[in-house]
Amino acid sequence: MTKNTDTVLQTKNAPDFKNPAYYVNRELGWIAFNQRVLEEALSPDSHPLLERVKFISIFSSNLDEFFMIRVAGLEDQYEAGIQDRSVDGLTPVEQLENIRERVMAQLRRRNECFYGDLAPKLAGHGIEFIGYDDLTAERREVLQRYFRHEIFPVLTPLAVDTGHPFPFVSNLSLNLAVELEDLETRALKFARVKVPSTLPRILRLDTIEGLDFDDGRVRLLWLEELIMNNLGQLFPHMRIVQCHPFRVIRDADIEIEEDEAGDLLETIEQGIRSRRYGKVVRLDVTPSMPKSMRRILIKNLEVQPRNLYEIDGALGLSGLMEMMGIEAPELKDEPFVPHNPLEEKVGGDIFSAIRQGDQLLYHPYDSFQPVVDLINQAARDPQVLSIKQTLYRVGGNSPVVESLMNAVEARKQVAVLVELKARFDEENNIGWARALEDVGAHVVYGLVGLKTHAKLTLIVRREQDRLRRYLHLGTGNYNPTTAKIYTDYSYLTANEELANDVSELFNALTGYSKHTTYRRLIVSPINTRNRIIEMIDREIEWHGKQGKGRIIMKMNALVDRKTIQALYRASCAGVSVDLIVRGICCLIPGIEGVSENIRVVSVIGRFLEHSRAYYFHNGGMDEIFLGSADMMPRNLDHRVEALFPIVEKELVETVRSELELILCDNVKAWRMTSDGSYVRVSDDRPKVNSQNVFLNQTSMRKSIGKFKVNGL
Repeated sequence: MTKNTDTVLQTKNAPDFKNPAYYVNRELGWIAFNQRVLEEALSPDSHPLLERVKFISIFSSNLDEFFMIRVAGLEDQYEAGIQDRSVDGLTPVEQLENIRERVMAQLRRRNECFYGDLAPKLAGHGIEFIGYDDLTAERREVLQRYFRHEIFPVLTPLAVDTGHPFPFVSNLSLNLAVELEDLETRALKFARVKVPSTLPRILRLDTIEGLDFDDGRVRLLWLEELIMNNLGQLFPHMRIVQCHPFRVIRDADIEIEEDEAGDLLETIEQGIRSRRYGKVVRLDVTPSMPKSMRRILIKNLEVQPRNLYEIDGALGLSGLMEMMGIEAPELKDEPFVPHNPLEEKVGGDIFSAIRQGDQLLYHPYDSFQPVVDLINQAARDPQVLSIKQTLYRVGGNSPVVESLMNAVEARKQVAVLVELKARFDEENNIGWARALEDVGAHVVYGLVGLKTHAKLTLIVRREQDRLRRYLHLGTGNYNPTTAKIYTDYSYLTANEELANDVSELFNALTGYSKHTTYRRLIVSPINTRNRIIEMIDREIEWHGKQGKGRIIMKMNALVDRKTIQALYRASCAGVSVDLIVRGICCLIPGIEGVSENIRVVSVIGRFLEHSRAYYFHNGGMDEIFLGSADMMPRNLDHRVEALFPIVEKELVETVRSELELILCDNVKAWRMTSDGSYVRVSDDRPKVNSQNVFLNQTSMRKSIGKFKVNGL
């Protein structure tokens, strides 16, 4: 297809797409995303009470990770004197100042929500936080004995003086800064007590023997409060002058020079250990901590005033996730059982089902069990000769890895690429890599300088004197736990062209193959950016011919400048562009003469929107690619990613209609405005909560399946 002259004229006089005013700062875009997460807790009608508490925890945990990685990187740039400006024109120090201002405002709103709204409402439902001083003398005595037997043995008080240097304070640790008076010399002393992370952060007082609560209420006490009120047992013959909690967040990014790392496994292990020792990027204290004590911490932890965050209430509210263990179903989302469509097909024989036609699963509405069953069936099937798989985040107690180990023991060829650099999952992955190596699997750790993020499984099976290859291609990890709360696609196929591509990709990952040409797959870092931009430009061309150009992209983040500029070109040419971006979106829609034909929505709901889907109308020959890649430089240039086409037209229409449904959401969707801010989608249409619609469709399909099974 040659360029249409009218289209060229439409885009020839396009504005300067490098203008910083056309972009949202990446870091501030992430803070805006986390604000949308917080809004799920703030909104009184959004979720049941304990689910709103869960969103407080998720917001807090997200923020911790943001400081450990992104803020730490900006601090490095600032300290190195780097003045390079971001795509939106901000220097590192300007970004740090903006981050601090916005995060402080968010933390205030978070605490107002939890202490002013959620906690009182929970108390109304029989779940309450109580203070140590609110207990009777008799119950405090019971707790003192409990402290002595259950907590005291785990604690290690550390003195700070000329003979005892300031102790190391580990990442994410909650600590107590204690000022004491020696009763003999009247000298003031300083000590630090770490609140042990090996114990529950929140104590259930109603379960402690001897407290004699018999009214059925759930009573909660922060662990640090119990420790603070029993410090006398740790420091006998000393007077506790004052005690204040503090919390530390450190730089936790692992830098690896792989060319110099003879054993990547050992290097990653060393990096995990060193993560505890990164520089402090945030020091949390309470307003009541005096300046004298703050000076001691600031000096010894080597932090700058901008790194000090004064936070009311308990520090580290990510610990609120423990409250989800409370038995109170009326305060939680209604449980659901995912649909397993393959149970209804050929008695659950996955290979037979795939031979009948490609299978597309949409998790968590469709069960992840067929994927687990596929690997398990392949491990047990005597006709299966080999299994190749990539593993990025599999979690603990992985049935997928156990099936791979069983396959090795059944004398099948098993090759597994375990990505050791999956951030914060390194320890799990090291354990699984060693376990697989121990049983004799071929374990590799990917390509130098690249994370392998693609989700691929290739199974070779002998059938009627020929070999047939079966594939699982996914947008999410091989993790049954996260598959219950993340939206992702699983594509099961025996398509020969895709199988050839996946075979070539595995050869590149495990051997010395330098294969760079793929028939159907789009592979990073080889050609993902170029292919996506080519398809955007193709849509511009089709629109010039037919006037029906349409692009829908669903992803976690849109950061890549070249991709954004291509979408701006498409908008200027009149192409309708809908972007479903859960997290960071650096593109700004609705700018006159630049992005008037672009809509950006973000859906934040019960499930984490994690699937990536790229739809192009393509002159009426609809084309959809699914996969693991977001439009970010890291995914396009520094990772092995795979986007795969949906081959069967019926499944293409299924995915397109699912994307259209998400775009109709006016309950859980947020719309980005032309100034880069977000507002909830609200209109006069009937209310559409897309995730609830998918859940209801799942229930309907399960009911229909039962009728079919019963012959009705």
